[in-house]
Amino acid sequence: MLCAELGEEAYDLVAGLVLLSYPLHPPRKPEQQRTQHLPNLHAPTLFVHGTRDPFGAIAELEQALKMIPGRTMLLPVEGAGHDLGFKGKMKKNELPERVLSEFNRFFELSS
Repeated sequence: MLCAELGEEAYDLVAGLVLLSYPLHPPRKPEQQRTQHLPNLHAPTLFVHGTRDPFGAIAELEQALKMIPGRTMLLPVEGAGHDLGFKGKMKKNELPERVLSEFNRFFELSS
């Protein structure tokens, strides 16, 4: 939220962001979107989100990412909930490695 508040000035603070399980809305309340600040987010941002997250479905998150003027990427985690609890097809040690790999690839492209 600080990066959104600072807008393009956020580049002085961060090269980019990784957001784990962004809470798009409260569970079962999709009408209460938490997206007001997204149009002011200019920092490149990687979103890591479970396909079973009750705080926002992948399709809802994809729509919200269109509001962001900065570069974005979504890394869906198949079968994971809000806690990215490794209940999906991925083994427990694979998720951190995959997130790091995608983060590095994403920022190599945005440099």
